[in-house]
Amino acid sequence: MGRDVDQALSGTEGGGRGFMTEAVASRVRLRFVEGKGDAAKHTETRVPAGTTLFDAASWNAIAIDSTCGGHGTCKKCKVQVVEGGVAISNLDPRAFTPDELREGWRLACRALATTDLVVNVPPLQTRPKAALVGVGRHVILRPAVQKRHLVLDEPSLEDQAGDLERVFAAMDDLELHASLDVLRELPGILRGAYYDVTAVIVDDELIALEPGDTTARVHALAFDLGTTTVVATLLDLSTGQPLAVRSMLNGQHRFGADVIARISATMIEPDALGELQRLAHETLAELTAEVCAEAGVAPEEIYEIVVVGNVTMISLALGIDPGPLGMAPFIVATRQPVPARAVDFGVLVHPRAPAVTFPALGAYVGPDILAGIVATGLARDRRIRLFVDVGTNCEIVLGSSAEAVATAAPAGPAFEGATIRCGMRAAEGAIEGVKITDAGVEIQVIGDTEPVGICGSGLVDVVAELLRVGLLAPSGLLLGVEDVRERLPGLADRFVRVPNGKGGEERVFVLAWRGDDPARAVYLSQVDVRRLQEAKAAIATGWRMLVQRLGIEESDIQQVLLGGSFGAYLTPASAVRIGLVPKLSVTRIVAAGNVAGEGAKIAALSLPERHAALALLDEVEYVEASGNAEYNDLFLAELTFPA
Repeated sequence: MGRDVDQALSGTEGGGRGFMTEAVASRVRLRFVEGKGDAAKHTETRVPAGTTLFDAASWNAIAIDSTCGGHGTCKKCKVQVVEGGVAISNLDPRAFTPDELREGWRLACRALATTDLVVNVPPLQTRPKAALVGVGRHVILRPAVQKRHLVLDEPSLEDQAGDLERVFAAMDDLELHASLDVLRELPGILRGAYYDVTAVIVDDELIALEPGDTTARVHALAFDLGTTTVVATLLDLSTGQPLAVRSMLNGQHRFGADVIARISATMIEPDALGELQRLAHETLAELTAEVCAEAGVAPEEIYEIVVVGNVTMISLALGIDPGPLGMAPFIVATRQPVPARAVDFGVLVHPRAPAVTFPALGAYVGPDILAGIVATGLARDRRIRLFVDVGTNCEIVLGSSAEAVATAAPAGPAFEGATIRCGMRAAEGAIEGVKITDAGVEIQVIGDTEPVGICGSGLVDVVAELLRVGLLAPSGLLLGVEDVRERLPGLADRFVRVPNGKGGEERVFVLAWRGDDPARAVYLSQVDVRRLQEAKAAIATGWRMLVQRLGIEESDIQQVLLGGSFGAYLTPASAVRIGLVPKLSVTRIVAAGNVAGEGAKIAALSLPERHAALALLDEVEYVEASGNAEYNDLFLAELTFPA
């Protein structure tokens, strides 16, 4: 190792979990070696300088022994650095002999990688606690929230240590601080509990002392603060399991269905920002009450919340002026996670519970997308993958552990049913799937009830099916009745004309009749097809622009991940047929689900994953589509459907 261990043991070369003060490279290369000889498994990775070896291993699914989850208390996460140098931390001498320290043995949770290293990882002696979260990700449980049961010696005339010093001395493996609020409560709690207490710690802050042993009850709340829907998940941090999940419509919807409408409201109405903040708080508070009641958990037993959402939703909930997000050059108040507490979001849990947020790459690739990157593991995977979160504003990320780029595409609200003649959200009564046969049209309706409209997945399906059977031209033009009679005569009676609301008529394709009047039917109009073409073109232009940015071919993409509720309902074959996604085998197009919400859960369960999310600011390049010289040409080329 080439290190003076005696000097390090004397304390002149300590380590810890603080920030590095020396100049180091922004990223370092690590090689983990598991096993010995020819059977050894070698894993190479690059991580931000200053990352602990424990965190780096966790990100790459390398299991290192630990029962405390990397908090430094169990001293089981022993690894040997065989090439490169790692400073000796203040805990290492408690776990190793001087000879072992000279041989490069370190506690992985305290070993900071500041240069390229080769690290031997011993076989597991215990199995670390982990949870299956996100898109098939096993996340080792290491929450920021931890509890320590303390039975303290009572003070005496001979033992004059202060109350706070007495508590901190019992946890001397941690470097803690406490607020004035904790000091106000401390004397009464200690004496009332006869010095038998549980310390509640979040990161490096002592936020509470509780009488007796309450270590079995430790919880966090994860929120997905969506523009349309808000989801709350109550988590048991000791097991990683959700105890209750509830969702409801965002109370801000009365100000408009999209972020632009809500930003505009704050610029026009003086009181709009305050009202939008109040509505967000009411929504979050109501969901908190519901999940607590369902799980039988007292709000004060929730010690942390995680909130993800787009930049506008986070800004409105915290009362931050969103005006600059709606005007070029579209600047966010901060790209870093916003420092806040739960009460700042109107969430009344433990009064000193912090609120964790994610960073943002830009105004329209925000915390929800970075949470999605964490949940999918896109930036940790060697495969080149495409992540598409479809909505009014469609966020797109392409890349791998080597390099990743992201952009936003203004898809418009067509995929959410807005601007579509018979469009609606993916709710009961919405046509979600369509199949055209010689005999007619087969439809799938959410809730197995009478159809009342068509949602985004149904819109994509019907257009893809019409293209497949030749009743819709690649240009997007619906065939005339005479042409339909020649191709599929059984469908001719579904091609009719209805009033267009402007004194004329428009051509439509009827999906479901509701009486004899075509105007009352659920149908696809020629205008609807145009709306879909524009939305599809925006998304396809976005990912093709990123393909060019990385200098790869469409065929190099190995998997497509579709986020959100739209992705869950969308038929992969239909998405390929209309050109929405690259031409991949349908088995490689995956409905990733609510990855933003999954990312929020991961952040609650794993402190290393939060560090990984913050590192994404340097690992993922943000590309502003409106500033790309080739965007308009690419967009025009994508307006037509594949022949």
